[in-house]
Amino acid sequence: MSTDIWAWVQDAHRQLTEAGHHRLAAALAEIAGHAVEGRNEQLDALYPEALAAARALGLPWVEVFLRHWRLQNLLNKRHQGEAALGEAVSLLEFAHREETAACPQSVCAVQDFTICHANIDGPGYVAERLAVLDETLARVEPGRACFDCLTREYADTLEDDARPDAALAHLDRAQARILAAGGQLSLAFGHSRASALRLLGRHRDALAAYDAAELAQTSAGRRPDEDDRRKLAVGRALLLAELGRTDAALELLPEPTEAERYPDIRHRWATAVETLAAAGAYPNDAALGARLARWAGYLDRAGSHRPCLDLLLVAARLAVGRGARTVARTLVETGERKLGELRRTDGVAEQLAEVRAAALALPTAAVDLDLDALRERAAAGELGPEALLDVLRDAPDGSGPEVTVELAVGLAGLGHERAAAELLQRQLDDHPEDRETAGLLVSLLIEAGDGEGIRRLAERQLPVSPADAHWTRARWAAAEGRWAEVGEHCAELLAEQPGRLNPRRLAAAAATRLGDHGTAQRLYQELLEHAEPAGEAGEVREAGPGEQHRSVQESDLWHLITAASANRDWAVVRSVGALAGIEFETDSGPVEEEWQLVTVRARRTNGATTDLPAVRTGPATARILPVLGEDVPLNHRDVVVFAPAPLNDLPGPGEDEGWRPVFELLTLLDPAGWTTYWLDGVWPGEAEWAALRERLRAAGFSVWVYSGGEYAVEDPADPAGALPGIYAAIGVPPTGTAAAADAALRELTAAWAHPLCWLELAEAAGVDTAVHREIAERYEL
Repeated sequence: MSTDIWAWVQDAHRQLTEAGHHRLAAALAEIAGHAVEGRNEQLDALYPEALAAARALGLPWVEVFLRHWRLQNLLNKRHQGEAALGEAVSLLEFAHREETAACPQSVCAVQDFTICHANIDGPGYVAERLAVLDETLARVEPGRACFDCLTREYADTLEDDARPDAALAHLDRAQARILAAGGQLSLAFGHSRASALRLLGRHRDALAAYDAAELAQTSAGRRPDEDDRRKLAVGRALLLAELGRTDAALELLPEPTEAERYPDIRHRWATAVETLAAAGAYPNDAALGARLARWAGYLDRAGSHRPCLDLLLVAARLAVGRGARTVARTLVETGERKLGELRRTDGVAEQLAEVRAAALALPTAAVDLDLDALRERAAAGELGPEALLDVLRDAPDGSGPEVTVELAVGLAGLGHERAAAELLQRQLDDHPEDRETAGLLVSLLIEAGDGEGIRRLAERQLPVSPADAHWTRARWAAAEGRWAEVGEHCAELLAEQPGRLNPRRLAAAAATRLGDHGTAQRLYQELLEHAEPAGEAGEVREAGPGEQHRSVQESDLWHLITAASANRDWAVVRSVGALAGIEFETDSGPVEEEWQLVTVRARRTNGATTDLPAVRTGPATARILPVLGEDVPLNHRDVVVFAPAPLNDLPGPGEDEGWRPVFELLTLLDPAGWTTYWLDGVWPGEAEWAALRERLRAAGFSVWVYSGGEYAVEDPADPAGALPGIYAAIGVPPTGTAAAADAALRELTAAWAHPLCWLELAEAAGVDTAVHREIAERYEL
């Protein structure tokens, strides 16, 4: 098995491009970068379409490649365990079929399989991981990159078996084989060496391993990227913290927001912080505890049982250290549940028992249980959130449901949503008629990602109040993005209780997500009919659980304006706009005005977001300004509808210069029909470019520059030099032609010292393209 995976990717990309499958070709080129850099949204956006295209075209090798890199993202960047197990097993089977066995990426399915089991319970699956890795490594040449990856997995498995000395010896042997075969060691190989050395207590050698690995990369011309730098920083920070070099550790430790964004560095970050906090160099406070609890909750939902328990132990020891008894006990109780998910518990069970004993030994609170007084003290900052929990938990039996609710809300606020939900569930068992508790429980179950808890609650509600059951299911479906189901459940609820408002709001939002703006408009109009006048809300209709607004909210008006704009119902836009205090220039007809410059945030075809300058033409409409390429499904002068809420904060006093509101694209309303072509070449100078742009615009075309001052092209007279370049788009209106644009460009650039290239435009115009191909070659465009 010796095919070069990246050579195959390049060849497959070329073939797909030549066959006209440009989007699949782009996905093939981009998915690995998205996976390893943690660009989750982009990956999630392109993956389903790319996988469907590969299957439709009968390209099993491409399917293996796409599925592997998505799994790498799920397992390494998102730290999924059981949540990804089904796909890991499925891919392993698919990658070893007759039609895929020779694919160079197929062997990587073994790595995915072993990482998944390591996330679930690394020590518990040591034997299985070593067996499959032994068999696979025996048939992979040391010169292949896959040998490096599988070797690291083997070493990680030995570490999970408490054999770091064997892991280091294995890495040493593999390194010699890789180098003898002419291969190069990855930066990740250096991480593996550092990990084994740390576990052996050789921290300085581990730091040297990081240095050597980074130096080897830079010497080979491969500069570490942001992902590399982040991992190196947290790895070094952990080692330095354990060496007692707290200042150096703090200097390298990534900000908490980075660990929040990238789950793959959280464990080392938390371990480093625990050491730093013990040395008094990092604040061990409730905010840190809440952050770690949220991270543990994420791992719990992902089915990564062993990493979850490891993090719970760190969080519990820190909680004990700051005297947070209720939080520490809650973490221990969650840890005991996770312990039951493991196949192998030696070592970790003893750690859990030790921290449990320490948590139980913490003193109880000696404060009177007066809820109003306690709330006042908490609001004044005299009683911290964790201390408040201790008082509430120590309340005597029979203190009432209000104490239980207060305790549950406090736990949820500190990242313990599942524990809070279990508390409310017990209260609901004793008071099944308590609809307010049921509504709060739904919110906590959603926060905890507990679909099974939602199912049980809805089944419990169904015989007593079908409407409440439908509302519970609708809210859960919304949390999971199942918008059609949201509409179905809300429709069932409203058929039984037509006066409810929040179900209409949620159903309208779901219809908007589905692009059904007619239904959204109808629902918002019905909401206005059923709502009480603002400022006159009474007890006329009973509000359902979690339903607070009985009167029309300003956001209701804006959502209705937006839906009506998408439906071109300008009469409703004007009438509802008047209710919102909007003045229009005309009294009837389409709203097509010139308001202000705004930014419309759209999605590229690869899932990345892009911010587009636009002119606001009405309350919820805007006209796009730039000339855009195929990677954005919009173009110059297209009129779009945007969502009403700005995505950026309003500026403070005196800070509004240059500020523009940013709105999310909702739908394309009126396509203008412009076609984009590209100009590339040497920058002609400010005066020449300004004249070209002015003349082209006068002729009915549009120009939008994309290159910046750093863009340069090859200088034919000096191969070692470069010339400042220009890369721009020219837009041709539906009333114009490519031939007319070609003719105008030829006339306007004829006297320039260096010619521009517009190959695609020339092809569309039906003229000789040889000159443009020659320009592209001469200037290496």
